[in-house]
Amino acid sequence: MAHASENSAPKEQTHPLWKSDRQIVDALLTGDPSDYNLCELARLRIRYDGFPGAQDIKTDLDKALTQWQLTEDALFEKTRAIHQVAQVYKGRGSQREDWS
Repeated sequence: MAHASENSAPKEQTHPLWKSDRQIVDALLTGDPSDYNLCELARLRIRYDGFPGAQDIKTDLDKALTQWQLTEDALFEKTRAIHQVAQVYKGRGSQREDWS
């Protein structure tokens, strides 16, 4: 008989955009809280919220928040204000607003 924990634990998944997102997260950890970086942090937090895997990215997104002395609510409030007055992704080629 199989143990319940073997069958009930959700399987860790690899996000299809992990590789490119990993590069963005690494840049966030060494960057400053510019409008663009704040928007990227918020976008990735939304992307990985509830995703069953990518623990390394989730942990590093938390580190960036802490590093910039922000809560998630404060981050989202700032980025909503940024998006109201600026087109953060305009002119960045393939780095379009991609929330999936």
